[in-house]
Amino acid sequence: MIRRLLVADRGEVARRVFATCRLVGIETVAVYSDIDSAAPHVDEADYAVHLPGNTPGSTYLRTEALIAAAQRSGANAVHPGVGMLAEDPDFAMAVVDAGMIWVGPTPATLRALSVKPEMKQLVAEARVPVLPTFTDPGSVTGFPVLIKPATGTGGAGMRVVRDAAALAEAVASTRREVGGDVFCEPYVSNVRHIEVPILADAQGSVVPFGERECSVQRRYQKIIEETPSPAVDAALREDLCRAAIVVVRALGYVGAGAVEFLLDAEGKFWFLELTPTLQADHAVTECVSGYDLVRLQLLVAEGGSLPMPGPPPIRGHAIEVRICAEDPAYAWLPAAGTLHRFAVPDVAGSFRPLAQPGLRLDAGAADGSVIGMHHDPMLAKLIAWAPSRQEAARMLASALARAQIHGVVANRDLLVRTLRHHSFRSGSTDTGFLDRHPEVFAPLLSSVDAVRLSCLAAALAGAAARRAAAPVLSSLPSGWRNVPSGSQTAVYDGPTGPVEVGYRMNRHGDLAGWWVRAVDPEELDLAGLGQAPVSDEHPPIIVVQADGDRVVLNVQGIRLAVLVHRVGDVSYVDSPEGSVTLREISRFPLPAPETTESSLIAPLPGAVRRVLVVPGQRVRAGELLLTLEAMKLEHPVHAPSAGVVASLPVHPGTEVDIGELLAVLDPE
Repeated sequence: MIRRLLVADRGEVARRVFATCRLVGIETVAVYSDIDSAAPHVDEADYAVHLPGNTPGSTYLRTEALIAAAQRSGANAVHPGVGMLAEDPDFAMAVVDAGMIWVGPTPATLRALSVKPEMKQLVAEARVPVLPTFTDPGSVTGFPVLIKPATGTGGAGMRVVRDAAALAEAVASTRREVGGDVFCEPYVSNVRHIEVPILADAQGSVVPFGERECSVQRRYQKIIEETPSPAVDAALREDLCRAAIVVVRALGYVGAGAVEFLLDAEGKFWFLELTPTLQADHAVTECVSGYDLVRLQLLVAEGGSLPMPGPPPIRGHAIEVRICAEDPAYAWLPAAGTLHRFAVPDVAGSFRPLAQPGLRLDAGAADGSVIGMHHDPMLAKLIAWAPSRQEAARMLASALARAQIHGVVANRDLLVRTLRHHSFRSGSTDTGFLDRHPEVFAPLLSSVDAVRLSCLAAALAGAAARRAAAPVLSSLPSGWRNVPSGSQTAVYDGPTGPVEVGYRMNRHGDLAGWWVRAVDPEELDLAGLGQAPVSDEHPPIIVVQADGDRVVLNVQGIRLAVLVHRVGDVSYVDSPEGSVTLREISRFPLPAPETTESSLIAPLPGAVRRVLVVPGQRVRAGELLLTLEAMKLEHPVHAPSAGVVASLPVHPGTEVDIGELLAVLDPE
């Protein structure tokens, strides 16, 4: 029996496991790195063990440190979470050798799964359809092909090659990136990514839990999942579940996992892999099945039998989105910093099956969390469960649009636009959805009028906050003066550049006029600002309420409530139209540090992984100079023009912050 369980993971994964442990009476042990000392998963555990350092290799992926933490804390079982350790046969063997219960498939099974070409061969022998595998790139017979790492997970290193001329270099690049062997298989476009979650016990029972659609992806990683799939009918579901059972039995699998398939428009499917983890999208399966899958996973680890005779019936529809700290509009650039506010409205529960349809939030971050560069950028998973797919999509999009996510850039707007897109609503999704629909990358707050209103609200809220904090005469209206025609102004750096917000109040404190206009960056000495031509003024608005954190405007007879959260000189403005971040520009800015025109600076915080040039080397425009690793992904830095590397102050392993110097090029 499991008495005390150590979870060798962090964030929402650890919190999810802890929630079930509390329910069934199992004591919990968390582990944490330096930066995670105040993380929510640490506070919720019964015991917590510090792992000195911050990089995954020195903390959450360090086998000897995790085994020592389990032994010191008195844990008699280890749950690996859903990351790399869950697929590591050596870590599983270390747990077993230490005399503890391993929550997962046996080390021998993990070893069989760790080499994907061999796993595919075993599945093919069981007569489950698989795509051809080419371990020797020279044996590739047709294009396009997809290069994949022979081991590992998460989509790292995968790339499409469309002709023979590019194959050798692409294979070499993937090998460098993943540090191991690769293989090729035919690239099938316009397919759906379908997975069948399964649980198998040691007594021979294998139970599939329907199917999940995971086709909306970026960089081969899922961002939206749902169950059931809109493309799978009862007959196809039965075929998929039957094939999943065959795969599980062919591989001798015991535990929780997911059998993954590709599905084309004609209903033909191919086996991809068996992922030996609970999967991050298990919450949608819990919603429609009613079962606590973590509880069943722990039951199987203790040697127990599954309590159901077969697949449970599907109840309604569930959709999950992964809210990540990244900017989709800028090549999915990860974002780091302090999460000042993270609030989603109307959430019914977290980290366990819901009793009735509603919203579930499984979050690893909270107000004040520091989002670092060493881990996955996911902040939370938000799940909507409803009687129908349309209701679930509408509920989820509405909650996301009204969520407050302040401090780091997130992919929220893209998720909302995708959920509201007619192609998604009609069920026409596949792995190329985002490539075909660039319109979903636009911000929610895109109309000029909506942006202007948000800017005005920020200025009014800022003025109200300053009046409330004034040591004297705080009861006077903001901006009150003997000359009522005088204007108040504020200048913000907005989503499209600097803007000036100006407004005039009459003697009664009512808004007499206002404007928002773009400002030339060269004018930021603020000379000549504050006097807008009458033609620039916008239609009349009545200010119903203006407090430091909430502004209510009457716009041509329609009331609009705008929330403003100010942190330092930054205002986070949320309205029903969308959200915008505005940084107030000081009237007397400090001089910025000088950089030469040929300087290459870090676009994000991270660690230098590879350096491919040396000082004095001549490079071509677009040539790869170095790569940065941040949030488990590799980000290339290319030469903006031809030139000679004049300076290279970084080396592999160097940690850099955003804006730090990476290299200097002397242009030709």
